[in-house]
Amino acid sequence: MSPPRIRVAAYVIRYDPGPELLVFDHVGMPEAGTQVPAGGVRGGEGLVRAVLREVFEETGLSDVSVVRRVAVEEKPHPCSGEPRRTSFFHLVAGASVADAWEHVVDGDEGDAGLTFACRFVSLPLARPLADDQGAWLGLVDAAFVREL
Repeated sequence: MSPPRIRVAAYVIRYDPGPELLVFDHVGMPEAGTQVPAGGVRGGEGLVRAVLREVFEETGLSDVSVVRRVAVEEKPHPCSGEPRRTSFFHLVAGASVADAWEHVVDGDEGDAGLTFACRFVSLPLARPLADDQGAWLGLVDAAFVREL
């Protein structure tokens, strides 16, 4: 069996006044479903650095900070069946972040050139996320939420 692909996923939360989650949809690709920023960890890259990079690459947001890792999930890729290990992180967005925007992915990786329609949605979610990405949202630190 091959080793799992190491990945990260970001629960970027904004409190305005209640908790809202950053999600995006692929413009022109409704079959991809609503997602949170996520992707592979590069060789030699730490998990925290990787999750911040993924948030920036997929949404353009840099005004975020990592609170903590909330879960590690071992789950095969839904299409290929290849093993994956994904670390889910709780992040907080800065106060000046817009409600919604479109972002064109830059760079030379698989998402380059794609347009993502980003937005904040109220929690709890009204609809599930693609690939069951919302499975660990309940572990976002409730005590942290109350302090804000």
